[in-house]
Amino acid sequence: MTGSNRSQSYGLLKTTGQLWRSLQRGLLPRLYLLAIVLAADCFLRSSIPHTDSLLGPLASFGIVTFAVFLGLGYSRLKAREEKFQFGVWCFVAHVVCVIATSLVSILSLHGYRATLHTSAVLGAVRGVTLLGIAFLAMACLPIRAWIGIFRATGLLWLYASIAGALAFCLRYPLQSMWESANSTPGRAMQLLSFRSVQRVLSVFLPNVQVDPGSFTIGTPHFTVIIAQACSGLEGLGLVLVFTSIWLWYCRKESRFPQAFLLIPCALASVWVLNILRISALVMIGNTGHTQVAMVGFHSQAGWIAFTGVALAFSVATRNLAWVRKDSEYASIGGEPQAQSFATESAGESPATAWYLVPFLAILAASFISKAASGSFEWLYPLRFVAAAIALWHFRDEYKKLNWRFGWLAPLAGVAVFLVWLAPTFWALWTHTAQSGADSLGVALAALSPDSRIAWIAFRVVAAAVTVPIAEELAFRGYLARRLMKRDFDRVPSRSLTLLSIGLSSAAFGLMHGQQWVVGILAGAAYAGALKWKGRIGDAVVAHATTNLLLAVWVLSRGDWGQW
Repeated sequence: MTGSNRSQSYGLLKTTGQLWRSLQRGLLPRLYLLAIVLAADCFLRSSIPHTDSLLGPLASFGIVTFAVFLGLGYSRLKAREEKFQFGVWCFVAHVVCVIATSLVSILSLHGYRATLHTSAVLGAVRGVTLLGIAFLAMACLPIRAWIGIFRATGLLWLYASIAGALAFCLRYPLQSMWESANSTPGRAMQLLSFRSVQRVLSVFLPNVQVDPGSFTIGTPHFTVIIAQACSGLEGLGLVLVFTSIWLWYCRKESRFPQAFLLIPCALASVWVLNILRISALVMIGNTGHTQVAMVGFHSQAGWIAFTGVALAFSVATRNLAWVRKDSEYASIGGEPQAQSFATESAGESPATAWYLVPFLAILAASFISKAASGSFEWLYPLRFVAAAIALWHFRDEYKKLNWRFGWLAPLAGVAVFLVWLAPTFWALWTHTAQSGADSLGVALAALSPDSRIAWIAFRVVAAAVTVPIAEELAFRGYLARRLMKRDFDRVPSRSLTLLSIGLSSAAFGLMHGQQWVVGILAGAAYAGALKWKGRIGDAVVAHATTNLLLAVWVLSRGDWGQW
């Protein structure tokens, strides 16, 4: 073994030892471990049919209760530094419970469904699932530690339980606001949206056809139904949540109650944009581009509107003098003078732009390309071009970063690849894999050979080069350190905490839709590669290795669903 290999091995062992020691001491690391293992359990169960819904609506209660308890009790729990032994036997019991419930579902797939899917058996399986969670909780922390947690946090457990109960009780009523035909609020919003769209279309189209009874509106060539889900309630809810969180985050820099006036302005803006979105949808469909209208524009225009409103709201809170506090201005000769937005007013590091712009460029390009596409995103190369331009623009800044990497980086990338395809491997092994052509494969087959090769080339290069660089700069380079300190570029990457890694990985995982669990695990693996030597190159190479292996898998097996 060479000296370089010995030093790398020593660094890996040292990092592992530090991680293990942090898990041995303190309540928060053990609670994070509990959340990570539960997330891994959910991922494993999701690969086996009928196991992901064992707890049903109780899952919402548990998730919200745990999140609220951990979030509000963070400062109290962080101060408790105690050493706990990991309950190995309790963890073994947890694994046994997981295997037992999984076996029941596997047997139900092989001719025993009628026997096993009775109320008694399902009740027993749910009981074993809850027992497994209890064993895991005792493995992470002994009972005396849980008692100490409840005593140290006072009535916080009660408040968290109330929040979880509200989530459990309001889950279906809130959903039915726009799904139920008898929902008065949803019906009122639906009618208002319908009439507003009719007014807008009448300005641009001479032959608008309407049916108020079924909320159908359009032209002789193209019509849509304005369901309650399209009435704008979802957009209003998202904007309300975002603006509330943003004002809380900027509470020290904002004037109140003036800042609250921005919330109704944002809500009104997203409402108007939703009316314009539906009107544009009808006009696009009327031109004959029904695939673009119903597949691309219909799904992406709402997110584009929300992003635009959120961006405008955040800029307004930073720049409007009647919202910002006087302390955000420097006084020179008795006259207020606005200082630099990037450094003084926002208190952010000047490096924020070159860490975030490439990722934001990809995000904006994806909105445009999807909105202009049907079932096939023919403008995908726009993502690569947008990221390449952003990376080239900040090329001088990136020369300051450490792009070297060691052997752990590709190894971590291979591990993430194997975990990512674990459900596929399981389906192939159990002969439950679904056959049939994927929509992407069908669309590519319809292209000319030159167009198909060009599109695939852009997809592979983007996945292996621009996407890993942009996403690692944004999530590991910026977000993981920004959660620790506002001037994040002064935080050494080797100083990342479990909390910053966990939260940034959660944000990264949520970007991956239904694969959010494995996305969180991937984000944690890439963050670990970064923390190992403190080099951004390790995280980028790990990410690129995963994406490149996925590309090889897709192209060699025709498994287009992985793209």
